[in-house]
Amino acid sequence: MTTAAGRSAATPGGAPAGGRARAFLRLVMIEHSVFALPFAYIAALTAMFLDDGTVHWLTLLLVTVAMVGLRTFAMAANRIIDREIDARNPRTASRELVTGAVSVRTAWTGALIALAVFLGAAALLNPLCLALAPVAVVPMVVYPYGKRFTDYPHAILGLAQAMGPVGAWLAVTGSWSWEAVVLGLAVGVWIGGFDLIFACQDVAADRAEGVRSVPARFSVATALHGARGCHVVTLALLAWFAVLTDAGPLLWVGLVVVAAAFAYEHTIVRPGDLSRLNRAFFTVNGFVGISLFVFALADLVVRGLTP
Repeated sequence: MTTAAGRSAATPGGAPAGGRARAFLRLVMIEHSVFALPFAYIAALTAMFLDDGTVHWLTLLLVTVAMVGLRTFAMAANRIIDREIDARNPRTASRELVTGAVSVRTAWTGALIALAVFLGAAALLNPLCLALAPVAVVPMVVYPYGKRFTDYPHAILGLAQAMGPVGAWLAVTGSWSWEAVVLGLAVGVWIGGFDLIFACQDVAADRAEGVRSVPARFSVATALHGARGCHVVTLALLAWFAVLTDAGPLLWVGLVVVAAAFAYEHTIVRPGDLSRLNRAFFTVNGFVGISLFVFALADLVVRGLTP
């Protein structure tokens, strides 16, 4: 019998390097870095503003490299670990590791290169970032296994994502910040909430395969209620961050925009109608991150942040 792993391993070794690279980038959905990067930038730029009011471009570049490197590693590890589950789910059966467009060997190579890039960027930032780098890696690997032992893997994903803003702040200051923790919690609860929404489309397949999640264990309605609660908490945490950092009016306007986006998201996804789930997940949540970053940056510039 040919397994999913066997099909992956059968990918022709002579495929052009450029083709393998493009297939790997599709595998890790590199464009979805847009969800986490804006909040890392908000943390880094706010720390720079509070420190000396100046943008440190090299630090910002290294934060970008570290974030993309860690996310790429996490996505590749997720796809490798879940490839057999993906093969049995009609929605994910066309993923590159299942079809053989990317071999397991190529995926591991890409994952390890991304991990090395992350660790290298952390080392160039400061000793504390390098020392804490393994702490950021652990939940990235634990998350795909979470659906095998808990009904709440969304919380593990949220914890993993919460580390981004904290790490970005540490990259700038080299010291601990509770402001960054609050922003990190906001990001973690936000992403955990929209992962609850995303998991709703796999209820039938998850129950059939014994994959655990809130909608599979309870119901789609329960998951959507949980997502709404998560996004209310997200707004409260973002408001707390604004207070802690003495934010100006523009950031508060940004929070109003985010609240409107959340409200829209929860009107287009209902227990009996998941037809617009992808719009809620990809479009709305991408808008949330980018729009809040734009308002936060404008606020910092108005308050005196200089290039």
